Amino acid sequence: MIHSDLATYSGKRVLLLQGPIGPFFRRLMRDLERAGAYVDKIDFNGGDWLFSPKGSIQFRGDLAAWPAFLGTVLTERQIDTVLLFGDCRPVHRVAHRVAHERGLTIGVFEEGYIRPDYVTLELFGVNGHSKIPRSPQVYLNQPRYDVPETVAVKNSLWYAVMWSMMYYEASILLRPFYPHYKHHRPLNFNESWPWLRSMWRKYLYQFQEKGVQDELIEKLTGRYFLVPLQVHNDAQLHVHSTFTSVESFITEVMSSFAKHAPQDTHLVIKQHPLDRGYNNHRAFISRLAVQYHIEDRVRYIHDQHLPTLLENARGVVVINSTVGLSALHHGTPTKVCGDAIYDMKGLTFQGKLHSFWKQSEGTVVDADLYVKFRCYLIENTQLNGNFYRRLDLANSEAGLMWPKTNSTLIAQLAKNTESACLQVNKPTSPAMLGRIL
Repeated sequence: MIHSDLATYSGKRVLLLQGPIGPFFRRLMRDLERAGAYVDKIDFNGGDWLFSPKGSIQFRGDLAAWPAFLGTVLTERQIDTVLLFGDCRPVHRVAHRVAHERGLTIGVFEEGYIRPDYVTLELFGVNGHSKIPRSPQVYLNQPRYDVPETVAVKNSLWYAVMWSMMYYEASILLRPFYPHYKHHRPLNFNESWPWLRSMWRKYLYQFQEKGVQDELIEKLTGRYFLVPLQVHNDAQLHVHSTFTSVESFITEVMSSFAKHAPQDTHLVIKQHPLDRGYNNHRAFISRLAVQYHIEDRVRYIHDQHLPTLLENARGVVVINSTVGLSALHHGTPTKVCGDAIYDMKGLTFQGKLHSFWKQSEGTVVDADLYVKFRCYLIENTQLNGNFYRRLDLANSEAGLMWPKTNSTLIAQLAKNTESACLQVNKPTSPAMLGRIL
């Protein structure tokens, strides 16, 4: 957890590794340098290079050569802080280990635990690797306080599509300069098409599913379980759970529901919006529904209004989704099937999945615990903002409103080898491509 004024980076020597797709790390570098930090950036492929400043360090070796190369950079540049996006990428796993062995500060960016108005920044690791306390008593012992008001982040999908297409195309075209690089996701021209497919599918599904939400709310209120899916290549699935695929999760949930759920309940499986362009599970779900004799009790949906679905659901089943926190926000009983930071007694159902279907109605979310946990999470790990559509701030290229140092909190967390957070402000209007880069 990080809680500091940007000025505290003055004199620090910071190394940036891979960031979110797009120019976010380039803008962050400018903010850090303006604050007096010495910043270096390492590129691993053509997409990294496209969005990096001049003079960035190029790594062109294979993964076996990466630890020695990184060690040399850390020593020669006298690095004391390493910042990266996502701690499960192959190059980042190695970098994390090397930096940790040297006692360096490691800051990990990730998509927001609370969405859509936040992004995440933690020391050491995120999600299943996070160091935030997992004991309910830690939060219950804290006094309540008001979370600073945030500004709603505007839709950033078009920005994410644009940056992704540019990143993948540059990575492919410049592959000869990085012959040994292996991406954590497919890296070819075909990877651009799912993002375009996602856009037209969004409108197609809106048309096809017109009236579905009204039916759920009017006829099935309190009688359906909502199951939000993960992205097919998400670390939440492959690293922070025991499931091998989205399909294996769907199979376990549908099998359990068929055997143990009350006969008058229904199962609503919701596709992840960022997986829309890659997968459509309708045929797979239909086959399982027939196999388990629940074809009249299962629905597969896409872009319905999530808060409304959560308010009217009997329960929610997730692997480790931000939807889980949203469900708790609405007081909806939630069963976590992976490793989630909010999976604790008083917040989520602690029994087995097969018991959840019948016991969910007797499960109560501890409102006081939830509020205090959410406050702690925002104060220590969340930034009001977006990686892809920057906030329009005169004093920040990255669009981050850095908070002033909370010395009391820092001193307290330092004793526990933890640190604290960041805050942000308002989304930007679209900019010309030349200015954006």
